[in-house]
Amino acid sequence: MHVLFVCTGNICRSPTGERLARAYAAEAGATGFTASSAGTRAMVGHPIEPTAARVLAGLGGDPGEFQARRLTTVLAADADLILTMTESHRDKVLAMAPTRLKRTFTLREAARLATLADAGSVDDLAAARPRFRATEPEDVTDPMGKEERLFHEIGLQIADLVGPLLSRLRFGEG
Repeated sequence: MHVLFVCTGNICRSPTGERLARAYAAEAGATGFTASSAGTRAMVGHPIEPTAARVLAGLGGDPGEFQARRLTTVLAADADLILTMTESHRDKVLAMAPTRLKRTFTLREAARLATLADAGSVDDLAAARPRFRATEPEDVTDPMGKEERLFHEIGLQIADLVGPLLSRLRFGEG
């Protein structure tokens, strides 16, 4: 399974999701699992934002050797699951790659659907979407330009969503 995380600049939220997913998969001994990230308006070539990098490292992810990249149709097409940080990001992915509808969710949406529908696969998530519609926005706030405390809160939110979601999906195994 390949999971693509998407945010705006690809220097805070999506690399945090990517690197935490990698760390959790390695810890679980998952094989055949990969994760990457991209931004709808990426700061191409930039490393992870320094505060986000510190938060990520504190959560067990490796911020090293990261370079931001822009979301492309090819990246979207190659992903088994696309997890966006906001509904707007999800809309941008789907405008670019409309055939990825059943594989594209906000991170919060996927976590919610996985729990409510006891989903064990990406197909289960897609099947649950019409039955369990959101009642409020399912966005992960952008911490850029905000105080360090918000970076920590967002990092913890992403960790609290990514770990259980990928465990439920068995990191693509089975």
